[in-house]
Parts: sequence; structure tokens; C-alpha cells
Amino acid sequence: MIFTNPAGAPELACDECGCRWFDRMTGACYECGAAVSADSRAEYARALDAFAADRARAGAAAAGKRP
Repeated sequence: MIFTNPAGAPELACDECGCRWFDRMTGACYECGAAVSADSRAEYARALDAFAADRARAGAAAAGKRP
């Protein structure tokens, strides 16, 4: 499950309990112990890539508007 934080960045949350804290060594949720699926990790990676691309476009547009 992907949430968007107040800054607009994506955050990965547990599909089982909604927690946003994961043990990256085991790939499991700290709250309920559910495994983070490969599909969830891939979806999160795509969301991060899209966020980074949007930020880069915004930065380029802002730089182009400067005198």
C-alpha cells in the first residue's frame, strides 16, 4: 500500500496493518510481522521514480524561469 506524505513523497505501508515501519533486513512489518511482497516493493520503487522525475521537472522549470 502506498501513501503520500505531506511533502508529496510516496511511503510504503504494510498491506496487513497499515504500519509504515519495516525491517529492511527481514523485509517484514515491525508491527504485525507480515512480509513485504515483491509486488509492493516494485510498486513503491515505481512511485519513488515518478516522484523523483516530477521533482526534477519542477526544478528544471523553476530554473528556466529565473532571470
